[in-house]
Amino acid sequence: MKIDINSDVGEGVGNEEVLVPLISSCNIACGGHAGDENSIRQVIRIAKSNAVLIGAHPSYPDKENFGRKTMILSKESLIEVLQKQLQLFFSIAKEENATVHHIKAHGALYNDSAVHIDLAQAYLEAIAPFSDSIIVYVPYNSIIAQEALKKGIKVAYETFLDRNYNSDGSLVSRHQDNALIEKPEKVLEHLLFILKEHKIKTLNGTLINSLSDTFCIHGDTVSALKILMYLHNELPKYNIQINP
Repeated sequence: MKIDINSDVGEGVGNEEVLVPLISSCNIACGGHAGDENSIRQVIRIAKSNAVLIGAHPSYPDKENFGRKTMILSKESLIEVLQKQLQLFFSIAKEENATVHHIKAHGALYNDSAVHIDLAQAYLEAIAPFSDSIIVYVPYNSIIAQEALKKGIKVAYETFLDRNYNSDGSLVSRHQDNALIEKPEKVLEHLLFILKEHKIKTLNGTLINSLSDTFCIHGDTVSALKILMYLHNELPKYNIQINP
């Protein structure tokens, strides 16, 4: 079995040289919550040299809160700020002769567009000029997934390996102590259960259905590198490769 593991990068952590070789796709911050022209170019080059699939990672324009707080913007304003980020990203990718494989919203924008139809539609309208042959990473059975499919946009269903889930399919808030899964052994257990059962075991023990085309480990999770190194050592024992 081959699986895709993605990671959010270019966010100022500075671990891309060691982290990117351990994943198969990456989501590069493009100036909304983090990142600038220099970081985008640097990480694209690292991804290219490691044959890692390249994705844009737009967000609310909120560097102060790292894009993790909901912002109330008009539809027009949201579309404008997202397209500005994507125009920068795609222009640099073109200069670097790099193919953009996917787009994945960041943080609060990702979570909000999963449950609010107006926001999902605005987000999809914003990325429409860039999404002809681009895959959009979305949560399984989310509003944004449904809206994207209606528009003929290709989607990849994403599951988070370093985050706990609530029974409604949402992620446990980062304000709670048990939001993160940081022990490599627990991450592996989480992954193997999902692959076998096509379900996610939530924090209260209930099971929710899940289809997973890609799995995320956040680049700014403190133990991200430790987790990825552990998975590279352990997954071959289960005949699983990290490869899209």
